[in-house]
Amino acid sequence: MKTAVSLLLAFAALSMQGCTKDPIDIVLPDDNTETPVNADDSAGAGIETDKDDDNVANTTFARTVKVTFSGGSATVSGATADFAVTTDGAGVTITNNGSEAVIYELSGTSTDGYFKLYSTKKQEILLNGLTLTNKQGAAINNQSHKRTFVVVKGANTLADGASYTQTPSDEDEKAAFFSEGQLVFSGDGTLTVNATGKAGITSDDYVRFMAAPTVKVTSSAGHGVRGKESIIVSDGNVDVNVSGTGKKGFSSDTLVYIGGGVTTIKTTGSAGEVDGELTGVAGIKADLRFEMVDGVLTVTSTGTGAKGISGDNVAYFKGGTVTVDVSGANYGTSSSGGFGPGGWPGGGGWGGGQGSSSSSDNSVASKGVKFDGNLYISGGRITVKSARHEAIEAKGVLQVTGGEVNAYSSDDAINAGGDFTIDGGAVYAQSTGNDGLDANGNLYIKGGIVFSLGSGGAELAVDANSEAQKKLYLTGGTVIAVGGLESGASLSQACWSAGTVKANTAYALYDKDGKVLGAFKTPSTGNLTLVLSAPSLDSVKYGVTVSGGTTLFNGAYTDGATVSGGSGCNLSTYTGGGGHGGPGGW
Repeated sequence: MKTAVSLLLAFAALSMQGCTKDPIDIVLPDDNTETPVNADDSAGAGIETDKDDDNVANTTFARTVKVTFSGGSATVSGATADFAVTTDGAGVTITNNGSEAVIYELSGTSTDGYFKLYSTKKQEILLNGLTLTNKQGAAINNQSHKRTFVVVKGANTLADGASYTQTPSDEDEKAAFFSEGQLVFSGDGTLTVNATGKAGITSDDYVRFMAAPTVKVTSSAGHGVRGKESIIVSDGNVDVNVSGTGKKGFSSDTLVYIGGGVTTIKTTGSAGEVDGELTGVAGIKADLRFEMVDGVLTVTSTGTGAKGISGDNVAYFKGGTVTVDVSGANYGTSSSGGFGPGGWPGGGGWGGGQGSSSSSDNSVASKGVKFDGNLYISGGRITVKSARHEAIEAKGVLQVTGGEVNAYSSDDAINAGGDFTIDGGAVYAQSTGNDGLDANGNLYIKGGIVFSLGSGGAELAVDANSEAQKKLYLTGGTVIAVGGLESGASLSQACWSAGTVKANTAYALYDKDGKVLGAFKTPSTGNLTLVLSAPSLDSVKYGVTVSGGTTLFNGAYTDGATVSGGSGCNLSTYTGGGGHGGPGGW
């Protein structure tokens, strides 16, 4: 049985570059303008917005129009001659022809009603104990192109119908809660959206979650939350569960930005044909740009052909806590093999090997974090598990300058289509069937902590594309490589081989003064080349006892750890190659 690898590190002098939060100012555009985004700006400074405009407290409302639903009817009060009000049973349509900013307070219960709004002014929709189902379309349909504040008070539930039969030919109606203009959520209540016909919440502009409602979205037919221009989570609790074929938890043609709050996304659907095109599933899909700055984000995908977080362009991880777990098989390939339940560190052991991967046009690979452009990691704590394919992949360059990255996969744990640079932070990469770290361009390790585990044989701990005259350049940092380094690497910092790892054994690294640089524990089976490199590494012991300290990585320790005992380990100069062993060793 394969046993999880635990890492024990005691780097007292470690400086975790980039661990401090570096938030950008999220300023949303004025009404009827697009969000300006410079996707090529690696500093992440290409977004301009106006925070104050999204704070409902900064808007003065002239009056409140109350809409109360009761079974098959609804009543409207507070409207003046500037309003055109139409009721059809429990269906209410209001047109604001005046110049006032208005609060529309919705309350009561109906299983066959709706609220539809036309307006040329920004407004607030106050959900105050509302339970509303529209069997023929959207429960709330906001045709206003202006900013709409959604203030959530008490417990509220919205639901759409399985088919939308009332939509005029010249209008959109894309979700149980649909808006042409911006939707900005705030308040201290709970909103539950149950969508069976289309998406849960959609804006043809942007969707923003502020302090601090709880919003729960379940969608079986469409996306969970879609903001065409952007989705921004600044605060609150957002819980999304989608099960439709090819659907996404969060979907944006431009930007998904997580700056706070707690966001939980689960997808259970499969990839498949949508409108004649093969489409994968994703927890988050940001076509132009993804940013994680603060808060907590958890993405779980169990269906076939799923991605945890993906995008067509660039991504930045600057802070917060990210957990991604993609356990489904590749779509269009064999579903056999891969990890079984409990297969990750801390679980019930490893399953079989990875499933086969098809290059045909009718297949979609399941991956944890995957971007077609560049990926920059400068802070936060990121843990990604992928059962069938790469845990973290960037088709462009991949840079780690800070934060903590944990990647587990049966394929490459972390892969870059271009150059891959580690110049700070802490990176843990574990593969049971391929390379730990892999670059199709050059791979540069300049600083930080790197603990990488390849599967043995030709599958190395750290690999660059030597066939394309690319190579590994190791010039700094602390490196623990179980499975060896690429042959032909440029090793400016001395590397040492400690032979093959001893099974289930704790090792400690020391400088010439006997100071502990770090410690780690091997897996339950050895037989893989152990390579070590650190700026002042002088000696190594095995069989040590490690206790205390601050947790880092999966069961690791940093400042304050105590190391004792052990026996001396012979070191020899290492120049690359020699992974040894096989994939069954972990």
